[in-house]
Amino acid sequence: MPVPPRLGSIRIKAARFGSEARRKGEPMQDKYLDAVVLTRRTLTERITEFLIGAADGQALSLAEAGSHIELRFGGAGDRFLRHYSLIGPLTAGTVREPFWRIAVRREDRARGSHFIHRHLLPGTRLRVSRPINAFRLARRQPHTLLVAGGIGITPILAMARSLVTRQQAFSLLYVGVEKAQMAYVEELATMCGPSLTVAETSRQGVPDLKAVLAAQPADTTAYVCGPSGMIEDLIKAGAALNWVPERIRFEIFNTAHRPEDQPFEVRLKDGRIVRVGAGTTILDALEGAGVDTYADCRRGECGLCTTAVLSCDGALDHRDRICSGEDRAHQMTICCSRITGHLLNLDL
Repeated sequence: MPVPPRLGSIRIKAARFGSEARRKGEPMQDKYLDAVVLTRRTLTERITEFLIGAADGQALSLAEAGSHIELRFGGAGDRFLRHYSLIGPLTAGTVREPFWRIAVRREDRARGSHFIHRHLLPGTRLRVSRPINAFRLARRQPHTLLVAGGIGITPILAMARSLVTRQQAFSLLYVGVEKAQMAYVEELATMCGPSLTVAETSRQGVPDLKAVLAAQPADTTAYVCGPSGMIEDLIKAGAALNWVPERIRFEIFNTAHRPEDQPFEVRLKDGRIVRVGAGTTILDALEGAGVDTYADCRRGECGLCTTAVLSCDGALDHRDRICSGEDRAHQMTICCSRITGHLLNLDL
């Protein structure tokens, strides 16, 4: 099956990127480093905070607001890979911390987050990536609106701290069911003062996001992280108010995993069969089997892992923001998309 033109272009760009690095003679830096859980702290009934340090005791690098890391865990073979935002200090102007702070919400299904809550204790060894920032906060803009839903507060807290430290104008809307289930409310109240609005849906209902946007000063840029439905609603509200799409910036995690997911198998061109578990992505399963792949964001946003599909005994379940139109019939992003059948033949 010929490789679609757009897919070929993506892979050519990846190859050029690697060649450029080699021409510059830059040392190749391992994406992952050995780390250890330093401490853990219960924030709410479902949310626990973890401080992660370098296994060799060295200070970890400073991360920009909006950055996240990939966390590999789950025993031999690191069977889970998850993305977690780096929160940083909980007060503005704090001296740089030598560790990374993340917060993990435990989901009902017994998968990655459940494993973390149950097994990650002080002293537990991990593999973590260096900071990745695909949700970068602009340095200068007239006004910033931050919107967080639930555990989506983690990158938003880092952005709020950055804005407070740089004395930039902003407002923050933090939405959750009730304060008892929302992490870092007190820290945010101290840090943000009147710029913070906490909305408890159990008491006040779901906020009118169109009204929220309409009340912002001219040229406001919004940053939102939380449930995909809330993000979509904010985007729709912006469109209704004629906001250009670039004024609403967002980050979605966990697009790859849903409670109803079922395991299936991937067959490669050389005949090898790789099992993809319900809590694993195709990309993670292939990497675990030693298959060479291209990947970067792992959230269906960059398109680097887009792979041609030869056949499938079910429907392709696209969970990315890349594939559209006719492309959806013969290619997929293997970092987050799945199938509804039992066997997927890939052009790998």
